[in-house]
Amino acid sequence: MEKKDKILATALALFAKEGYTATSTAKIAKEAGVSEGLIFRHYENKKGLLDAIMSACDIRLERVLMHILDEEDPQQVICKAISLPFVNMDNEEEVAYWKLQFKLKWDQEYNNPEKMKPLLQKLSWAFRRLGNPNPDQEAALVSHITESISTEILRGNLTDPASYQAFLLEKYNC
Repeated sequence: MEKKDKILATALALFAKEGYTATSTAKIAKEAGVSEGLIFRHYENKKGLLDAIMSACDIRLERVLMHILDEEDPQQVICKAISLPFVNMDNEEEVAYWKLQFKLKWDQEYNNPEKMKPLLQKLSWAFRRLGNPNPDQEAALVSHITESISTEILRGNLTDPASYQAFLLEKYNC
């Protein structure tokens, strides 16, 4: 792994675990096995490092959502959206990415509710196509449920995520 990639991976893991403000560039450098100066050479400062991680996260989010947004079958849109919190949660980097996203939801500079708007619109479309009388509210409900489940999975508070996934998939006829 290149040093620049090692810095990004280490920063992602530490920001996700300890939070952005609680993580120093010195700690990132030590954990990554590089000099702190190298971090500044590549990213100028800690905020530049976080911005680089967030850019990569945005690309990752787009890839995750594309398989839903490109779906033409309304029932499959709902099923795939419900399955989002349960995908790749055994992958350490994936978990770190999502933990960081959830931590930064409270930071005005990084919280961007518009990121999920295409998913909400697609869910509304799906529920509308299936004849749901309240497609926008149903889409918001699915979004809130999956976000809440994601939070509990990331915190380690959900002992049997598969049972929740099965329950939701059955509830929405998947």
